[in-house]
Amino acid sequence: MKKFLSVLLAAMMVMSLCVTAGASSLAGTYDVTLWVANEIVDLTKQQVDAFNASNDAGIVINATIEPVSEADAATNMITDVTAGGDIYCFAQDQFARLVQAGALAKLGKAAAEEVINANDPSVVAAAKAGDELYAYPMTADNGYFMYYDKSVIPDADVDSLEQLIADCEAAQKYFAFEMNSSAWYSAAFFFATGCVSEWETDSSGAYISIHDTFNSPEGLIAVKGMKKLVDSPFHLNSSSADSFASNAAIVVTGTWAYSDIAKMLGDNMGVTDLPSFEVDGVSYHLGSYNGCKLMGVKPQEDPVKAAALHRLARYLTGEECQMQRFEARAWGPSNLADQQSEAVQSNPGLAALLLQSPYSVPQGQIHGSWWDIAKVIADDVKAATDDAGLQQALDNYYDKIASLFTMSEAEKNGWSIIGMYNATDGFFFTDYNNETRSNWADDLELTKGDDGLWRTDNAYEIPAGTEFKVRQGKSWDNAFPADNFKVEEAGLYAIQFDEATGEITLIAQ
Repeated sequence: MKKFLSVLLAAMMVMSLCVTAGASSLAGTYDVTLWVANEIVDLTKQQVDAFNASNDAGIVINATIEPVSEADAATNMITDVTAGGDIYCFAQDQFARLVQAGALAKLGKAAAEEVINANDPSVVAAAKAGDELYAYPMTADNGYFMYYDKSVIPDADVDSLEQLIADCEAAQKYFAFEMNSSAWYSAAFFFATGCVSEWETDSSGAYISIHDTFNSPEGLIAVKGMKKLVDSPFHLNSSSADSFASNAAIVVTGTWAYSDIAKMLGDNMGVTDLPSFEVDGVSYHLGSYNGCKLMGVKPQEDPVKAAALHRLARYLTGEECQMQRFEARAWGPSNLADQQSEAVQSNPGLAALLLQSPYSVPQGQIHGSWWDIAKVIADDVKAATDDAGLQQALDNYYDKIASLFTMSEAEKNGWSIIGMYNATDGFFFTDYNNETRSNWADDLELTKGDDGLWRTDNAYEIPAGTEFKVRQGKSWDNAFPADNFKVEEAGLYAIQFDEATGEITLIAQ
């Protein structure tokens, strides 16, 4: 809603990076806000201090370093670029919408050449729009694989989903695999059978078509395999390392959890690629998404500060800093020299990611609503009692996907609520696998009044602690607030939204 850049600012940014100036022209102190993942806040402070001590341009960064996840950073930036971090980290699947929102400053020629020569080509490609680079590669490790407790799970069983489920049930230990709340993980079963979900955009970045084969004979095989897991009483809908502290024997997650799991399991930690499942005598190796993390620089009105920020971003994503993040948190570097180091190549988590790599699918640009539509497949699969029910789960999925391309202009421009709500029960809490479960799948439509404000047609009993967002066109490209709106006091409320300001108001009835 609040777009930051004008054509003039974009031009200023380009000019600023083309200026050839002496080191003294950048000398000075700059107040800079950096958004990084919580687990690297302290390390980033040390790295900024090292930059201040070592750069030869006289640049001094007075840094405010805030913990903002890679997922939240992109949403926050698009909501209000002016209030966003000067430098921020984000997952590569957010790249296109950040470029479209004018939230990323293009790299200058020297910086681009340095990035291209130093980093994994697949990660460089993820930071490009056309032939231009708009971000700095940070990692090449955004995928998932399997950690397991060797005191419970024999190494001989790790290739079989069915045997792993049996081991967990026999030991009364959980198999943690985030099926019921994350399409990113549940897609593993569809990729196993060769299904695809690929989106096409036009030159403006709008989604115009999708090639999706989830609703197919191969997709039916996938959900038959998925049902074996979600039907188990010891399936846990989680990807958190902490699941091992909550009676789990297996957790499917990524390299970011390596250090925490290693501390919890010690010598009993096993790490490997995902298993295979069997349907009608045929074995299918679980797939996965793969991707990377990138660092972006927000465009600046001051071209001198812009140049200083790019110097800092180049440093923070350079060989030394990437290796420091690997050593501290086992983040897999995109830097080619770091990738060849003995320490990186012998890391069990990155070795498991490499084992999983032949079965992984690059994560391209994906319509924001897909995540909501696809994540409920596992719930529908669990509810199914026969093959017809499984097919219905796929039909439901396909119908929702198709509806994205048949929206009227009124629907595309309209606003709705999504969160702890479903069409049957209204706003609710439900305990699911020892977690507070939120629906985050059904949209509650708002109606625009003569005063220009959007409201619910009815009032709802809303429990305290309920969280939701308001979004446009049932997409995450324009959603408010940046952090979820949280109901502090239970009551009977209508909900009002002002699209001019992004303000949400509860109206007590």
